[in-house]
Amino acid sequence: MKEKILDIIEKVCEDDSIREDLTMNLFEEDLLDSLSFVALLVELEDNLGVVISPSEVIREDMDTPEKIIALVEAKAQEK
Repeated sequence: MKEKILDIIEKVCEDDSIREDLTMNLFEEDLLDSLSFVALLVELEDNLGVVISPSEVIREDMDTPEKIIALVEAKAQEK
């Protein structure tokens, strides 16, 4: 699942350097903003069936690839 999540993050951020540093802050690096953040949530739901509502997370919960992977994997286990 990790690779699929990284593929989705790369697609939304339009940058393949994400795999090089999973602790990179995507917002500080201008790879994510509020609109692309919502697009990321939609892509995760469409491709993995993992529903994460924008109202249930804050930016700091999903600001690095590492945190996104952990959250998505945890949500997938809840299903």
